[in-house]
Amino acid sequence: MAFLDNSGDIILDVVLTDEGRRRLAKGNGSFRIVKFALGDEEINYNLYDKSAATGLEDLSVLQTPILEAFTNNTSTMKTKLVTIPRTDLLYMPILRLNEVAGDTKMHASGTFMVAVDRNTEDNTDKNLTTSVATTNGDPVPGFILGATLEQGTTIRVDAGIDNGGAFTTLTDGDLIETDFEILIDNRLGSIVDKTGKVFLSPSSVDDDNIASYMLSAADVGFISKPTDTNSNSTITPIQGPISSFLQFKIKSSLDLKTSYYLFNKLGSIKSMINQGDTSSTVKVIDSTVRISGRTTGFNVDIPVRYVKLA
Repeated sequence: MAFLDNSGDIILDVVLTDEGRRRLAKGNGSFRIVKFALGDEEINYNLYDKSAATGLEDLSVLQTPILEAFTNNTSTMKTKLVTIPRTDLLYMPILRLNEVAGDTKMHASGTFMVAVDRNTEDNTDKNLTTSVATTNGDPVPGFILGATLEQGTTIRVDAGIDNGGAFTTLTDGDLIETDFEILIDNRLGSIVDKTGKVFLSPSSVDDDNIASYMLSAADVGFISKPTDTNSNSTITPIQGPISSFLQFKIKSSLDLKTSYYLFNKLGSIKSMINQGDTSSTVKVIDSTVRISGRTTGFNVDIPVRYVKLA
């Protein structure tokens, strides 16, 4: 990885995504480029100098060093550029993690914990600040029961305009998020609906083991429209009109359920305290799940920690 020399001429550096390279490698003549994305990750628009001579105001912006294009879809293009023809648009729609609607709160550690097997789920004599169950056996907020998929926490992401004084409406299709993409490490988990009963198959899995799940409005078990599209601070963190929300759980992979191999290879050991003040350990793998809105291109990264009692 290196920076491109952007001191003079405009540079166009283009690469195929992992999926594009996979299709090109088929060599059957069917490869066609039908979609592309633009981003401005490295650009700092505060460098625009209104006091500079005419024609030089944006020179520092145009000469900002930029990274070479690279193919890893989880490391680049976090904020894609979009074109919206409306001239009356004052606020852009966003996605925001919802931790106020029902069982959606993140764990106190700042991640969503996934208990990967039944033994971890049923270990009810532990203190769930670092482990997985309370004294009465109910899951602690922020824990997803990745083996049984019963009860537990649900991940929810809301789409809308985060401005309580916004006059912008969400009646136009260019502002309403109806389709979502979920990216998750396929070695660690898969996506199920909030009831734990509807299982999805990934649309694709790239060479980095990142599974892509494409969801549309037809996936009613995952995507819903609020009955009241106005902001309500008791059910959503978005302070403005809401268009839709996505809900799901994570099912732990068979490898995580049945062995410690991936924990030993990718994870670490964390200490925990039993209720009797005796020390114990758990094995964890920290990962990220990315949610992207396919209409607006906005995305949010959600920290996930897979936990297995040692």
